[in-house]
Amino acid sequence: MPLLQINSLTHTFGGLRAVSDFNLTLQGGELIGLIGPNGAGKTTIFNLVTGAYHASKGEILLEGVDLVGKPPHIINSMGISRTFQTIRLWNQMTVLDNIRVARHHLIRYNLADIFLQLPRYRRQEHEFEERAMELLRLFKLERYAQAPVNSLPYGAQRRVEIVRALASQPKILLLDEPAAGMNPQEIEELMGFIRWIRDEFKLTIWLIEHQMRLVMNICEFIAVLDFGETIAEGTPAEIQNNPRVVEAYLGEQGEVA
Repeated sequence: MPLLQINSLTHTFGGLRAVSDFNLTLQGGELIGLIGPNGAGKTTIFNLVTGAYHASKGEILLEGVDLVGKPPHIINSMGISRTFQTIRLWNQMTVLDNIRVARHHLIRYNLADIFLQLPRYRRQEHEFEERAMELLRLFKLERYAQAPVNSLPYGAQRRVEIVRALASQPKILLLDEPAAGMNPQEIEELMGFIRWIRDEFKLTIWLIEHQMRLVMNICEFIAVLDFGETIAEGTPAEIQNNPRVVEAYLGEQGEVA
C-alpha cells in the first residue's frame, strides 16, 4: 500500500478551478518535488492534503484512510506535517515553547492533572521538554531555546519551523518553498540539510520550490503544475528536457534550463 495516494483531486474557488484531476503516489522514504509557475495551484494542493481546504472532488488516502473532510489537527496527528511559504511561528513565544506545542496531540493528561500538578502531568511535560531540547540540539539551535522566536535570524527561524514540524513525529513532511529568501550559499546548505532530514528521520518529503537548482539536485521524482493541471511527471532529467515545462516557465524566475 502506498504511504499517500491522491486520486483525481480537484478544487474550485467559486467558478475558478484551482486544481484539476491531480494524481500522485508517495512511497515511504521518497523525496518528491512539486513545481510550477506562480499561481499554478501548488500550495492549494498542500492545503488540501493538510485539511486547510476541503477538496471539491477526489481522494487523499494516507495508508488507505481518506483524509478528505478531516480537520488539520487530526491529519497532523495521523502523520502529515508541514512548513509554510511564509514562516508561521508564534513570534512572542520562546523557541522551546514553539517546539513543545507541536506535540499537543500526544498529550495524555487532563485538566485535573494540570490543576493538581499530578505526576502524570509533570512526567509528560518533562518528556516533551526533553524531546524538544533533543531536536534543538540535533539542529544546532539549543542556544536559542529560551529566546523569543522573532529575535532569531531568518535562516534560524526557517530551521525552527522545520523542527516544529518534525516534533509532531510525522510520516510525511511537506515543505512549502523552504529556500524562499535564501542566498545561494544557504540554498546549497539547505540541499544537504533536506537529504539529511529524510535519512535521519526516515521520512517521506514532498516539497514545493521555485529554486530549480535545489529541486533538480535533490528530488527523485517531480510533478509539474500549470493552471491547476499536471503537465508533466518524471525524473529531474525528464522534466528538465520537457518542452511543455520549458514553455510554462518562460519568463518565470528560476526557469528550468
